[in-house]
Amino acid sequence: MIKINLLLTRKEKKRVGIRKEFIILAISLVLLLIFFILIQWKMDRDKEDLLVQITNKKKEISDYKILIEEVKKAKEDQKNFQEKLNVINSLRKEKGSPVRVLDEISMGKPEKIQLESLKKEGARLGIEGIALDDETVANFMTNLRKSKVFKNVDLIVSEQIEQSKIKLKRFVLSCEIFLM
Repeated sequence: MIKINLLLTRKEKKRVGIRKEFIILAISLVLLLIFFILIQWKMDRDKEDLLVQITNKKKEISDYKILIEEVKKAKEDQKNFQEKLNVINSLRKEKGSPVRVLDEISMGKPEKIQLESLKKEGARLGIEGIALDDETVANFMTNLRKSKVFKNVDLIVSEQIEQSKIKLKRFVLSCEIFLM
């Protein structure tokens, strides 16, 4: 009879099985390590992308803050201009408006006349100035009479004066302001 020792083969089978388990364990650990490295790499890349997005958004925010300041300044300027327009419109609508009176005077004033003062008392207006000659004063009076704003244009004073060795005419006019 032959005796076969089966214990050794069992031990060898156990050793081979343990080796296989260690190899599988090592391969699993390596694969797990590679998996963690890949996950870390992806997270780092996502983090960098997010940081870039954050810096871009911060830049956009600062650009928008600048635009907001410009818009506020533009609105303030618009408000100031609107207030000025409202004042001008109210002056235009007002009866006896100084704007309309001054406009008519400037339109009718010849170039050779220099106005020195305007005095308004009620509906009467006194105009003082210096002209080159009597003809220029007469043209000014004619222009004022043609205007729809003035009536009863009268010459109160006309006298000759000398400035810088030039003979000039100093005059005073009186007229009534007639605005509808």
